Amino acid sequence: MVQTFIRNILDLHWNKVSRCFDSKVFKVLVLLALVLAPLYGQAQMNLQDHDNKKIHFGILLGFNSTRFHVTHSNDFIKNDSIYVLESPTTPGFNLGIVSNFQLTPRIDLRVIPTLIFAEKDLRYVVKGSTIEGDPIDPIESIYLDLPIGIKYKSDRFYNNFRFYVLAGGKIDFDMASNSKKRRANDIVKLSQFDYSAEVGFGFEFYFPLFIFSPEFKIANGLNNVHSPTPTLIYSDVIDKLRSRTFTISLQFEG
Repeated sequence: MVQTFIRNILDLHWNKVSRCFDSKVFKVLVLLALVLAPLYGQAQMNLQDHDNKKIHFGILLGFNSTRFHVTHSNDFIKNDSIYVLESPTTPGFNLGIVSNFQLTPRIDLRVIPTLIFAEKDLRYVVKGSTIEGDPIDPIESIYLDLPIGIKYKSDRFYNNFRFYVLAGGKIDFDMASNSKKRRANDIVKLSQFDYSAEVGFGFEFYFPLFIFSPEFKIANGLNNVHSPTPTLIYSDVIDKLRSRTFTISLQFEG
């Protein structure tokens, strides 16, 4: 059961992410982490009292790559007008406030209220269309995101560098789901709430005045956000839509 759950959490394969999120970004940030670790670690220990803080705060700036995992309905096979339905990955932007609560010297509780600007597209190949002219339904959203996670961190290496892993869950509220524009152009209808499980890892670099943390995280939606609407032909061919998100964030904590 545990192995199956982990495989489901990691369902967002890297080759799918890289179609939208250039893998060079990932490589550059990892290289930056490896370079900065010894560079800043050889100096004296920065923020020596920070590890004793029970609560601290910060800000988060992030970039996300999102899509839907589409499960077709039985009517998709019977439909003679729609040949293909899929969800390509699209980029977005995150802005959040970090709240960190130290539970033990190695374990922290993290609550990061975040605004997520994202677009999840649905690509349809319909009868009479060409590959170049396939219709795409852009579903633009502004999410109020509330992730809660447990962070397990290593000891400091070279005084000013450490590695951590994290796991948790989050609730997303789609603040654009009831907009007039969304209702007027509905091809499918979506639920306002989405629930996801998350895993990730990151690095902490201790500077004299703040901590800089590049973080990498994936999230898999647990609930079906598709609201079936029999009167919409584009909705009728969908059984389930579950969100898939990959995020690179830069966090600055004090």
